[in-house]
Amino acid sequence: MTSWIRKASSLGVAAFFGFAIAIAIDAVAERPAENAVDVPLEQLRTYSDVLDQVRSDYVDDISESELIENSIRGMISELDPHSGYLDEEEFKSLRESTSGEFGGLGIQVGMKDGVLTVIAPIDDTPAKKAGLEAGDKIIRIDGELTQDMDLEAAVKRMRGKPETDIDLTIARQGEKKPLEFTITRAIIKTESVKHELLETGMGYIRISQFQSRTVEQMHEALDALVEENDDKPLKGLVLDLRNNPGGVLQGSVEMVDSFLEEGQIVYTKGRVADAKMSFEASRGDKLDGAPMVVLVNGGSASASEIVAGALQDSGRALVIGERTFGKGSVQSIMPLSNGGALRLTTARYYTPNGRSIQAEGIEPDVKVHQLKVSDIEEVFSISEASLAGHLSNGNSEMMDVIKPSKDGEQAKKDNREPLAIRDYQLYEALNMLKGMVIVSKNTRR
Repeated sequence: MTSWIRKASSLGVAAFFGFAIAIAIDAVAERPAENAVDVPLEQLRTYSDVLDQVRSDYVDDISESELIENSIRGMISELDPHSGYLDEEEFKSLRESTSGEFGGLGIQVGMKDGVLTVIAPIDDTPAKKAGLEAGDKIIRIDGELTQDMDLEAAVKRMRGKPETDIDLTIARQGEKKPLEFTITRAIIKTESVKHELLETGMGYIRISQFQSRTVEQMHEALDALVEENDDKPLKGLVLDLRNNPGGVLQGSVEMVDSFLEEGQIVYTKGRVADAKMSFEASRGDKLDGAPMVVLVNGGSASASEIVAGALQDSGRALVIGERTFGKGSVQSIMPLSNGGALRLTTARYYTPNGRSIQAEGIEPDVKVHQLKVSDIEEVFSISEASLAGHLSNGNSEMMDVIKPSKDGEQAKKDNREPLAIRDYQLYEALNMLKGMVIVSKNTRR
């Protein structure tokens, strides 16, 4: 989740890392008292001593600029799993990933106990097609151990030119030996919205991630569902956010605003004024109050949790599935003078009822585990609370891809397995939605 905030580099970073340490210390010492900053001078001297020692005596010759950049990365990475320093190339990649087109594998990753771990593979990408799963631990990239890689370095290694191969070694729960995957990189053009008319009047929309055009695409999907329903309003809707790792904040806010007449959507708390935000619904309900079910699981994170939490607290939708990931912190992107950026955690998200999402997640109203034919699927569970250095609270497997259909009978034409076998959670969501529609009708009489 990103909030694009442009801020000037603070003297504590620019002066400290832009000039020699001794000069920075002198500059701080000479400031007027009213502008003085509490800088730990002894620690700065220690840093200067270490820098000089490494530069002069380390077995390999390392440039001063490389040492300083590595020290910046180390400082930021120790804060929490989601803060990080981005060089110019990494900053460019981040902007591309939020626009919906970028080169790579198509997976969202994070650090769990210091191990690079798959949060969720993105629909219709090389990673998803190759068989990567949520919870997979990436232990090698092209033969190199990931144990000592930071998150940004690992992501940078996995991205590359389209049509080039990358080898990943995966540790997966239930597998006795590591799994080897060779995946061909591609330009990731993700369509974040898919839809289908499950039954007459019963709509289904799948959101794989939140991008700049996600809400616009969702509105188009709603219109298409009405058209498929013989131009009659939908009786109910299943909104599928399973294995949706998040994305841009505005997308999640606008999505909730599409289903609420009024009320708070989400608010944030942080140390500085810019980090304190509140969002209210104002656009009106595009479903005119028709019942909703929201599907979530352990791969639903960040923006997904904002949507689920807001619709749950307002009583607008029934949330079913499994507890969500628990990524409820705000990352502000602060461009730097060198063309890079600082991704810094500046606040926590809270649902309208004051629940902190951070490291807790959203507990569904009805727990429904995914099934594989007859057995409950045992999915290696990862959550924000298990990430090394996660922020304190402060107050499954994804379904088979359903492609957009122009026809409500698409499932029958495809001769697919019954929904209860193909996707048990969706099957239960549809059953609950039918019950809600019946109750709604009786209430209006």
